[in-house]
Amino acid sequence: MLEIRNLHARIAEDGTEIIRGLNLTVKAGEVAAIMGPNGSGKSTLSYILSGREDYEVTEGDILYNGESILELDPAERAAKGIFLAFQYPVEIPGVATMQFLKVAMNSQRKARGEDELTTPEFIRRVKEAAGELKINPDMLKRPLNVGFSGGEKKRAEILQMALLEPKLCILDETDSGLDIDALKIVADGVNALKRPDRATVVITHYQRLLDYIVPDSVHVLYKGQIIKSGDKELALELEANGYADITGQAA
Repeated sequence: MLEIRNLHARIAEDGTEIIRGLNLTVKAGEVAAIMGPNGSGKSTLSYILSGREDYEVTEGDILYNGESILELDPAERAAKGIFLAFQYPVEIPGVATMQFLKVAMNSQRKARGEDELTTPEFIRRVKEAAGELKINPDMLKRPLNVGFSGGEKKRAEILQMALLEPKLCILDETDSGLDIDALKIVADGVNALKRPDRATVVITHYQRLLDYIVPDSVHVLYKGQIIKSGDKELALELEANGYADITGQAA
């Protein structure tokens, strides 16, 4: 589903290269975890996959279902089924959560040539998804993420993911700032959305998230490259021994 070939990318403003020859393949149905020390390029990779304009790809390619997405803007990528859950979801005062969800869903449906949802159908879908994710309906009446706790912000993103039904889900350190109860709720939501035709890329610094979202593959990112890959046992090894041994071998 996702194939990254010899990707090189830099910060557009100052030309600093962050991604330096990265190769990665993620198959449909797979949960792939990307781990690495701070500053290794994990969040940068998530931004590049989603099409953020702050970064410039200078070499290589990103294929999504066999098609290069480098020339697609973020909205086009989203319409094709690519979803990014942010490390720190932004607050949007004045925009009701329900209105945001309705606009997002109908915008994607329009881009795919589908009819917009009627209000009753939209409300039904939201209620069903919120119930499955144990989200308090009162939360949906508030402006998007305004006054939300860290756990509520992450649950709101999982709700967006459930409603938009993406094919490639990218979770950028979604465990940041969560207590153990919130972490379990978010992980349960992610696990409930696992499908044979959907791939998930979980970007995290700590192994604890992978106790709840069990990965099929684990990849260590260091200085803009994948330097080691393995199964979930690799994550446990990193938790026990840290990154020093692996990064030392790559130096």
